[in-house]
Formats: sequence, structure tokens, C-alpha cells
Amino acid sequence: MLAYYLRLGLRSLRRNPMLTSLMVLAIGFGVAASMTTYAVFRAVSGNPIPDKSAQLYKPLIDNWGHANGRTSDDPPNAMDYTDAAALMKDGKGVMQTVSYPLGLSVIPADPKAKPFRVYGYATYADFFPMFGVPFKYGGAWPADDDARHAPVAVIGEKINQRLFGGANSVGRSIDIEGNRYRIAGVTRAWNPQPRFYDVNNTGGFAADPPEVWIPFTRAVDLQIPTWGNNNCNGRVAPGWDGWLHSECIWLSYWVELPDAAAAARYKNYLHAYAAQQQQAGRFDWAPNVRLYNVTQWLADQHVVPQESQVSLLVAMGFLVVCLVNTIGLLLAKFMRRAPEIGVRRALGASRGEVYRQFLAEAAMVGVAGGVLGLLLTAGGVLGIGMVFDPDIARLARVDVSLIALTLLVAVVATVLAAFYPTWRAARVQPAWQLKSN
Repeated sequence: MLAYYLRLGLRSLRRNPMLTSLMVLAIGFGVAASMTTYAVFRAVSGNPIPDKSAQLYKPLIDNWGHANGRTSDDPPNAMDYTDAAALMKDGKGVMQTVSYPLGLSVIPADPKAKPFRVYGYATYADFFPMFGVPFKYGGAWPADDDARHAPVAVIGEKINQRLFGGANSVGRSIDIEGNRYRIAGVTRAWNPQPRFYDVNNTGGFAADPPEVWIPFTRAVDLQIPTWGNNNCNGRVAPGWDGWLHSECIWLSYWVELPDAAAAARYKNYLHAYAAQQQQAGRFDWAPNVRLYNVTQWLADQHVVPQESQVSLLVAMGFLVVCLVNTIGLLLAKFMRRAPEIGVRRALGASRGEVYRQFLAEAAMVGVAGGVLGLLLTAGGVLGIGMVFDPDIARLARVDVSLIALTLLVAVVATVLAAFYPTWRAARVQPAWQLKSN
């Protein structure tokens, strides 16, 4: 019977192409607007590390208080060197790492080749297993290399391709800023979005993945400055040591904890550490600490752009308006066929059969609107950069899941919109229609 209902629906849609076109256009534009904005919202609001987001935590310690008129009760969103070094030394987590961004020059072995700039991080060995960095060759350097301030490095496959033709370069050396580093591993392309581990410097989104990592301890020895934000509150003594021992915040600290109980214990540890600093005279305010897991940290930093949320709500409202118009068009179309319905009912068709016939017809409108919506969504995703920041717009893409969702939303929305017109059509009284016609 479904095939029969579909044939009846197709015949009915062909009888009035103008009305059919209006319904398909309404559904297509409404679905395209909502799916285009949803593609952006999905890209920026996803969980960048779902397997471990509940085990990775961002500790914060208030080392500024209310000095210089600061009114916020939240600790600064980064950490200074004094606190980061102390937490790393205590090592209270399963794993922990501190990092900061670097802008480095790589000098090729070929004297004819020009040096080139790369973006990377100074960090600890735990960085790689904590954040699930995938390796093509080798792996992270041993933890002992952190303690030895060893000249080792992990590089990305892009650099590996450029310098070594994509071959396994583990054990070979690379010249960075005039210093030789032994390559411990080569990563595959890795650029989680949002970039949760460095929200402070990227805002959560960065187009280019990092391509080199060196030990934090080595970078500090070489006095390599940060390529990211450096915020100071108060006077800073001159020189590198003066900066290290200042209250300037420029480091991103993360710790891995196995469960909520461990997180509670770690927060108590942070509170005790801050209290110790207060007793030592470094802080003249009560301990003020925070501990966020990945999703909490992204929410606290408002990583999802507000314009994407507003745009999604506006687009959903537009879809509702389109569906209301579709309801009106379906109602006009179905009620115009009241004589036909009356004859069918008089010949023995039940109300259920009328429901199935008209809902099948509405589903065909939904499929056509969904196909149009897919084409418009593809165009909308290509042009989304005119509305959103390019680093965010490039994350939106049309994939299999978005195609399936677009078609599903179009069909389901159209069928739901058809329920009231179908209900009205099914209540047509056969006797009245036969008498009047």
C-alpha cells in the first residue's frame, strides 16, 4: 500500500506544481539555514578529547588577588613559573605537564635550503600520552630527558616530510635555532578543535597544528621566550630570572586524575599549597583555587562563540516559520481535495488510510525539500567565512552525518507539519461532500 500511496501523492503534487514548489522551497531554505549554522555550532562545541575529558584537569591558583584594582574573584586563566614548577615537582597527579607556545626557526641540513619558521610547544614528556598525540614513528622522549634537560624533540609529519622526505627520522638530529636536537618521535597530523590545552593563546581555535615539541626544561635553560600571551600584574625585575620569578602568567598547566575522588583530593592539595604561600607572605589573600576538567574549562572560557549560538537559535526560528507556512500550504492543498476524500471514504476508505496517504505525500515533499536543503547547505558552508571568523568557519564541513541529519530533519519536520492538515482532511464528512457535489 505504501507504493500506492506514494503514486497517489506524486500524482497530486504534479497537479499543482506551483504549490508544490512553494512547499519544497520553504522546507529547503528552512532546513538549509538551520543545518548550516548547526554545522558551525557542532564544530566549535564538540568534545575535543571525549575518551579522557573527564580525567584531564586544569588547575588554577590566584597569584594576583585584588592588586591594582582587580575585581574578579576568578583566578587568572594561566599560571606563573613559580607555581607551575612547584606543582610539577610535587607530582600529585597520575601525569602532569606544563607548556607554553614557541616560535622557532628550523635550519635544514642542506646549505642551499633556507631556514623556516615553525610553531610548537615547550612541554614535558607526559604531554603526549595525556592528550593522546598519535605517532607515526617513535614516541615521546623518556621522562628522564625532562630531568636531564636533554636536547631532544618530537616533530610533526609535515616537517618530517620537508626535511627527511617522510622517512623514519627517529634518532636523527634537527637544527632548531642553531642547536641540535635528537628526534624522539614523529607525530601524525594532530590538531584537536577546540585546542583545549592552549585556550589562553589560541582562543580555542587554530588553523595550523603544532609541528615541534621540545622539553620545557631545555627551553627554560635556553631562555626561549613565549610566543603566546604574557600577562603581568605589578613590577617585574629585569632579566630572564626576574621574569621567571615574577607573578607574570604565561604557562598552561594540566594534570591527569583517574576519578572524581582523586580530583577532590587534588583540589584540597591546591588549597593547601595556596595556604602555604599565604603563610609564607607571598599572598595576602585567602587561598583561591579552581580545578576544571576539559568540558568545564571550555565552558568557563566561553570557547563556543556566542554568535554561533545566536545564529543557531535564529536559524531554528526561521525553520519554524517555514514550517508554519508549510502547514498553511498543506492545509489549503488537502482541503481543496475534500470532494475526493469524501468519495474515497464513501467507497470504504478508513480515516487511517487517509492519514497514511497524505502523510506519505508530505514525506515526499520533505524528501524534495531535504535534497534542496542539502544543496543550499553545501553552498552555505562554503560561504560561512563571510559571517564567522575564518579559523572557525573552516571547521564546518558537509559530511555523511550532516547529510543524513539534513534529510531526516526535512522529512520529519514536514511530516509533523502535515499532521494538522491531515487531521482536518480525515474529518471530512462523506455525506456532506456527496450531497454538495
